[in-house]
Amino acid sequence: MERIPVSPVKPLEFRKHLDILQKFTLAYQDNMNEDTSVRELRCLEAQYPDIFIDIEEGDLLAGRIQQPAICFTPQAGGNEGGFGYVCNMSAIRDLMNHPEATLKDKALLGKLRHFWETEQSKYVARQAYPEQLKTGLPEDNWMGVSGIAFPLYRMAGTHLNYSLLVDAGIPGLIKRINDKLNAISLTGQQQSFYRSCIQVLKLVIKIFYFYAGQARELSVIASPAHQKDLLRIAGSLEALSVRRPLHFFEGAQLLFLYCLVSGSNNYGRFDEILGGLYYRDLDSGYLDEQEGLRIMCGLWRLMIARNAPYDGRVIIGGKGRKNEKQADKVALLAMETASQVRDILPQLSLRFYNGQNPQLINKALDVIGQGCTFPILYNDDINIPAAATAFAISDKTAEQVIPFGCGEYIVYHKSVGTPSSVLNLLKAFEVTFHRGIDPLTGRLTGIDLKDADFSTFEGLLRVYEKQLKYYIDMLAIQEKIEYEVAGATAPFLLLSILYDDCLKKGKGIFSGGVRYLGGTMEIYGFTNTVDSLVAIKKLVYESEDISLDRLMTILDKDFTGYEDTRKKLVLQPKYGNDDDTADSMAVYLHDFVCDYTRSRKKTTGLHSYLVVNINNDANTTLGRFTSASADGRKAFTSMSNGNASMTGMDKNGITALMNSLVKPSPYKHAGIVQNLKFSKDMFSRYRTQLEALLNTYFMKGGTQAMINVVDRNELQQAMTYPENYQNLIVRVGGFSARFVELSREVQLEILNRTLY
Repeated sequence: MERIPVSPVKPLEFRKHLDILQKFTLAYQDNMNEDTSVRELRCLEAQYPDIFIDIEEGDLLAGRIQQPAICFTPQAGGNEGGFGYVCNMSAIRDLMNHPEATLKDKALLGKLRHFWETEQSKYVARQAYPEQLKTGLPEDNWMGVSGIAFPLYRMAGTHLNYSLLVDAGIPGLIKRINDKLNAISLTGQQQSFYRSCIQVLKLVIKIFYFYAGQARELSVIASPAHQKDLLRIAGSLEALSVRRPLHFFEGAQLLFLYCLVSGSNNYGRFDEILGGLYYRDLDSGYLDEQEGLRIMCGLWRLMIARNAPYDGRVIIGGKGRKNEKQADKVALLAMETASQVRDILPQLSLRFYNGQNPQLINKALDVIGQGCTFPILYNDDINIPAAATAFAISDKTAEQVIPFGCGEYIVYHKSVGTPSSVLNLLKAFEVTFHRGIDPLTGRLTGIDLKDADFSTFEGLLRVYEKQLKYYIDMLAIQEKIEYEVAGATAPFLLLSILYDDCLKKGKGIFSGGVRYLGGTMEIYGFTNTVDSLVAIKKLVYESEDISLDRLMTILDKDFTGYEDTRKKLVLQPKYGNDDDTADSMAVYLHDFVCDYTRSRKKTTGLHSYLVVNINNDANTTLGRFTSASADGRKAFTSMSNGNASMTGMDKNGITALMNSLVKPSPYKHAGIVQNLKFSKDMFSRYRTQLEALLNTYFMKGGTQAMINVVDRNELQQAMTYPENYQNLIVRVGGFSARFVELSREVQLEILNRTLY
């Protein structure tokens, strides 16, 4: 089926963009000495509704947004990152070079840039680092420098309580907060927080009227086919201003607009949120399934236009849902929508368990078999008890653990676990191997290892562990500081209103309001490090086929002139083949990194601090700054993807690969992913065998599966004739993308993954 085209969000018009930046900055400056709740409110009023983009021809719902160069948001777009008060310096430079920019405009932009250089929250967080962090963690963008560990500046990973939003509506939420405000014994800060929450919800109502008015104006000149849709948008938004949603369309519109305004990038347990409204609309005859599908397709297109490829999670299925029968209707509808609107977003994710309605998993496999990269499959029977242990929560609470972003877990509207750091395990080993020197820069990196004892393999491991601990300690403290700065900067009103305990306590989400404040650390290069350790143990320490110094020389030369040695390294046992030697090394490294990281909650005061072995395209990006490795990998090429075997190194078939994948314990981390590439025949001619294979994998402990159904020849043709394959969607890692829009390095990494 052809991908339905989606109109991208248009950039802000230059003069309007400049006006927003001025207005926002003045609001911030005028309220610098006010309570942080008031300051945030005034800044939000300065950016909304101006940063919303007009309804496009064919839009079935309202809600297109463009983040300006200076704004308030939990998570800034682009490579620069940022949270809270954000200034995107590269976007400012683009505006200064805009053809409409006058000398006066450029002078103004220069003043704005100068002011926000030290006022943006990212800068404040960096200044709060102790000296060890300032020198040990690069300040530069992690995508452009060599290094082992990098901070990420964001407050990501929120799934708001959209069920509360839909059940109460905006007026109902205002009433609840008014009741809190009337309570006795409130501090001045709590009073300010509650008043600001009420005012920010009134701002949401202002946005409703903004879009309702626009929809009515457009309906006068719209085509007859679109006129009815525009009037429905207008009527629904006007109704939502005074009551809770009564129909499926209203619920979907409310959820999506609130998500946009809040800055959250994920959509919660979607089927539970909208199941009751959809079921009642069908039962009463107010809506038929065909129109329900049309509405959902319209919502999907707006999620795509939002263009947040690493996020956009829509969760369906799983334990802990209310009214499963009603929710299942929306779950099936969502999967049919994914098959109709075939694109890279939203990241539809199906939780399943033994005893769930079998229609859901059967529909999922049907849709995946058509070539869709969604839904991603998550096994509740393993993930719930594992999450209970990893997060130190009850099994009942763990029923609400759901993925966000590229595959990290949080407790639905009860916890935050923003991934604010990156650790390149392979680069850390490379530097350890070179006795503390980064061979790319020639500089001492991490701990001084010039006198390290590598006379035994165990000695090498202990030194490597010491290096990892050094960086994990820093990244844990960095996460703690970012939360402290976020909490001191602003209450993040729109997130806090729909997060458990924030309204109860009268505190912002990062200011002591959220029930479970946790952090996560992203790791990369896991499998390459495992395979390198195995090769070194066997060839250097056991058979003594090559000395450690000689191997370092060969790696520094990227195997040039030493192809025979590279072949020996490649032939050593590799993770992903159900080989005890390789898999036991994987379990060792996984357990060490996960256990030590988890122990850092003692030094941070966070509820949890956990590893996530997810992947996006960072395995390729970080690989560009990682030299040749002892597994036979060439310098500056892609590293392994997530928990999977290194590309092409799973030689013993899919059963052996899956046996390896289940060996690292899921009870120690906050998310781990692997991508599986199947031929189309597996979903047609061999469907029974495929189902048996997946059932066995999940029964033996498989936590999830990101499945790509592709044809190798099709991928090769797409690299040669990209103009003919604009609709070819592939799973990269923790996200999907149009194949022809990926860099050649990423395309080759996907092409060379083993196809089953």
